[in-house]
Amino acid sequence: MEPFATTQQIYACALVFARLGALLLTMPGVGDPSVPPRIRLSLAFVMTLALTPVIAPILPGIPAEVSAIAGAIIKEVLIGLMIGTILRLFLTALATAGEVVSIQTTLSFAQTSAPGIAPGSTTLGTFLGLIGLVLIMTTDLHHMFIAAIVRSYTIFPFARALPVADASELALRTVAESFRMGLQLSAPVAVFGLIFNIAIGLVSRVMPQFQVFFVASPLMVLFGLSIFATTLGVVGMVWVDGYRVLLQHFTG
Repeated sequence: MEPFATTQQIYACALVFARLGALLLTMPGVGDPSVPPRIRLSLAFVMTLALTPVIAPILPGIPAEVSAIAGAIIKEVLIGLMIGTILRLFLTALATAGEVVSIQTTLSFAQTSAPGIAPGSTTLGTFLGLIGLVLIMTTDLHHMFIAAIVRSYTIFPFARALPVADASELALRTVAESFRMGLQLSAPVAVFGLIFNIAIGLVSRVMPQFQVFFVASPLMVLFGLSIFATTLGVVGMVWVDGYRVLLQHFTG
């Protein structure tokens, strides 16, 4: 390989590829199971060739021991998995909102495959997950992914030990924020469902012979989905703003 690339260049590209490959295998959009792994790894290889000259000044030298080389590559893989997993965890906010809306509209029994969230998710949760991926691409948030990759070499330099405690804390905060935002996004439908169920309960107490179930179920679906469709634009804007704030942790 010496006529084409030096040993130092090959080692540097291996370190960059390890982090990029792990990140692209887990991040939203590109890391979805619907994208073939060969395409993701090919994209990681192309990005490695493009980013290695940018971060060349901070690339370390080749260690003397083989175990040190293996440890450095494993550390880069773990950092890439950590960043990609945290970026994907925020999608659970849309899954939570879809679950709550489905329960309130009696549509929770409708399960479909969600490529970016979970193997089995409600139809509305899958729909919101796909909306989230579309918003990421249309609002150019995926450009911030590239900035986060470059910035990660400043936040997690090669010479620094793996920040396990900081990564765990950020993951917990991301999960908590995702759950809070999911409840917030589904609040209009949840409040309507609470009021509607109280009203139906009062009607059933006043008129015991009234067929509450046959009347209430279609109305719950109709009004619940109407409110969901009305607030869909606000849901998307709030979620995108929250996701941009999360990305700023990695882009500075």
